[in-house]
Amino acid sequence: MRPFYASPWRSFRTKAGLALTALSLGLVITGCSDSSSSSSKPTVDAPLFPANGQLEATIRRTTNGVPHVLADNLASAAFGAGYAQTQDNVCYLAEAIVKARSERAKYFGPGDDGQGRPINVINDFSYKAQGIRSQAETEYLTLSQESKALVDGFTAGYNQFITETDPADLPPECRNQPWVKTISPVDLYAHYRIVGQYASGALFATGAVFAAVPGEDPVDMEPSMAALMPGDMNESPLKAVADSAIAIAGEQSFNDMGLGSNAWGLGSEMTEQGRGALLANPHFPYTGHRRLYETQMTVPGYLNVHGAGLLGTAIPLINFNEHLAWTHTVTTSRRFTLYELTLKDGDPLTYIKDGEERPITSQTFSIEVNVGAPNTVTFQRTFYYSEYGPMVSANAITRGGLPKWGEPGADGKPKAYTYRDANASSARLLDSWLQMSRATNLNQFKDVFRNCGSTFWTNTTYADKDGNAYYIDSSSVPYLSEKSIALINFKRQFSSAYDQLFSQGVTLLDGSSSVDDWIEGSCNGLVPFEKKPQLQRTDWVQNANDSYWSTNPVQPLEGFSPLFGPERSPLGPRTRLSLKMLQNPMDSGFAAEPPAGQDGKFSARELLDVIWNNRTWYAEEFLPDLRERCNLIGVTEVNVPDVGPRAVNAGCDVLQSWDGVYDRDSRGAHVFRVFIANYREQFASDLTVAFNRNNPVYTPSTPSTANRGTADDVMLIALAQGLNALDQVNIAYDARLGDVQTYQPSGNVPPNGAPVRLDVPIEWHGGDGTIDGAFNAIGVVNLNEAEDTRFPRLNPVQIPRTAGLSSSTAAGESGWLIARGTSWHFGLEFTDQGPVAYGLTSYSQSTDPASPYFNDQATRYSEKDPRRLFFSEEDIQANLEPQGETTVTGSL
Repeated sequence: MRPFYASPWRSFRTKAGLALTALSLGLVITGCSDSSSSSSKPTVDAPLFPANGQLEATIRRTTNGVPHVLADNLASAAFGAGYAQTQDNVCYLAEAIVKARSERAKYFGPGDDGQGRPINVINDFSYKAQGIRSQAETEYLTLSQESKALVDGFTAGYNQFITETDPADLPPECRNQPWVKTISPVDLYAHYRIVGQYASGALFATGAVFAAVPGEDPVDMEPSMAALMPGDMNESPLKAVADSAIAIAGEQSFNDMGLGSNAWGLGSEMTEQGRGALLANPHFPYTGHRRLYETQMTVPGYLNVHGAGLLGTAIPLINFNEHLAWTHTVTTSRRFTLYELTLKDGDPLTYIKDGEERPITSQTFSIEVNVGAPNTVTFQRTFYYSEYGPMVSANAITRGGLPKWGEPGADGKPKAYTYRDANASSARLLDSWLQMSRATNLNQFKDVFRNCGSTFWTNTTYADKDGNAYYIDSSSVPYLSEKSIALINFKRQFSSAYDQLFSQGVTLLDGSSSVDDWIEGSCNGLVPFEKKPQLQRTDWVQNANDSYWSTNPVQPLEGFSPLFGPERSPLGPRTRLSLKMLQNPMDSGFAAEPPAGQDGKFSARELLDVIWNNRTWYAEEFLPDLRERCNLIGVTEVNVPDVGPRAVNAGCDVLQSWDGVYDRDSRGAHVFRVFIANYREQFASDLTVAFNRNNPVYTPSTPSTANRGTADDVMLIALAQGLNALDQVNIAYDARLGDVQTYQPSGNVPPNGAPVRLDVPIEWHGGDGTIDGAFNAIGVVNLNEAEDTRFPRLNPVQIPRTAGLSSSTAAGESGWLIARGTSWHFGLEFTDQGPVAYGLTSYSQSTDPASPYFNDQATRYSEKDPRRLFFSEEDIQANLEPQGETTVTGSL
């Protein structure tokens, strides 16, 4: 095993051959804003690039390996950040670039999505068709000097680590792999284009774009693809790939990104200090490119921000500075619209719009595929485009609900489908977060969005030292006319098929008329600042992935485009618990302490403890009633459909003594989990109080009393079904939650390898946000690979209706194996001395098992042992890790 400290911590200079771009000295160019002193940008006195082209950054690692990067210019700060992040996560970053370059099939073969389908071929072609890298080349040239400083600097930091490190000394996942090599700024920026399209274009890259050909007949595709493929694809590779693309496209969800978060912005009325405070609690994957990495970046007089960003981002994204703090939650908004085109009779490549003919153009792309032979095979594929963007197989994504290309629609005319992506450009990505990071007050922060800044697919929740709390849906949302919105609402009301499609996350517009075209306006087709849902208060704002409507029920947000999400609609259990705790800060529920302590006002540590109190909505709503029903049934058996009668008294006994929360030492939490996983299937028929928009937190509610406490009690039947699942895998009803719910990384092999378990299982607290209704949301992931990557991971088969309970009883494979949820999380308050924050990155900083920062924070999370998030220079110097400060140098 390589010594972790051998090369990563020494000073270095890059080789002359690493020069990336000859960039002249660039001074900051301030953005547009009003002339008031409160909203003008801070005075700029720092360059973006080093005058001599030589990058230099000082990396100070504090507790748990957090890098605090200090540099004289922005490019050098990004250089240090890029170096530190690569040092900790080189394999994940390298694989992300392979993906962005459409080279997975070249290096990893056709791929296997778990069902033998060639996902690498489909993805590589789709990303080329979407212009992920080709448009990155064009967009890179148009980036602001600030964004170029960040991209170029981070790229140089990545390249420096790659160049100075022997390939044999890399972690096993990418050791001696040919795909680990230096990259260009365009490669990194192409990765940002994928990140920006996670909730839009990336959803079509799983098959819908690939399958879109006239007639959608796989046999009619280009014979140039008829090359040897392994296994079942030898006879007809054309049909095999296309059939796979159609099948995968039909499995794609347009509502669920697999991401969630909680966010509280507290104003002066709710805090001990009388200033603002923030709870940040992203629920992101523990594996793959969506891991969050903590960094502080400081350019004196220009930038000083501490936070965490997705792997590869050149600046942290969920941050705080001396004056303000913010976090993000995935929004309910829509980032694309699907267009139905009406084709010219007899011509599948011409459509009619406003009575005029419009062409459907085409472009042919090539990819290389490793088919196990000495040389790769080159595949070609032609893709098609309308004025809106790539053509897609709507028939595939709706599983036959919409016509194939050229088939007649409801009006008898031939149809085809295409989409427009609100995040097709990522040019605003780095500028938006840099400007947020440099803001010193709320007006400056709002200026980011007034000037068309975007957080792509998230809301933003904010607090500051002046005691302001602020929420905005800052995502990229198509700007439709009032007439177009009225048509959507009309169709939803009078067409159940259209409403169902809309409810599935697909906004279908009429491509035969310009009425449904986006209003270009000042933000290139996106909803402008003044029409976005937003709320500013001095008590609180919150979001837990329901729509803007419930930000604070005292002041509901209404009257916005339906593309932002629903209004006056039922809330999810996390949102209901979030609102309950804010509305009742002195009510402890089943927890040991009330959310706001004994004074009703929040501190930074109390905000972190709100996450770690491990309360769940459903336990607080249903456990008392379930206990009463248990008393009534006693030892009498319950009638379980399709299985037969069984007693539930043993499970009931555990629930009677359960503490009602999801701590490691809780006995009975897992019993309640398997109960609620089954009972939630009966909510629609068993709950007797319907949703009331005037009481959104506490409705729907109230289980039916029919058959209460008898053998046919719906709640007791659900408990019996859950107990049967536990019996299936020999899990004791009175087991500690920490004995059956653990976190343990796996993998440690390159793509196509056989993954292994790493380290030891770590007891994990928290509950499933959807099934348990836990605020501290964690969960199991049913994937054979680390998310967004091709790195294998262990993934035991799961038992249905159990929130992911493994069907295996083997050591290390039983129970709930957690792989997503609470990740980078903290509680922060502003004090007279500056920001004070406590938190962790639950899965730790590094994905390298040889790193001291591989699992160190995971143990702290398990033990509820937070650390201070150091910000001041004094605190940084007082808490340096043994290696102290490292100066890294290089060249642009």
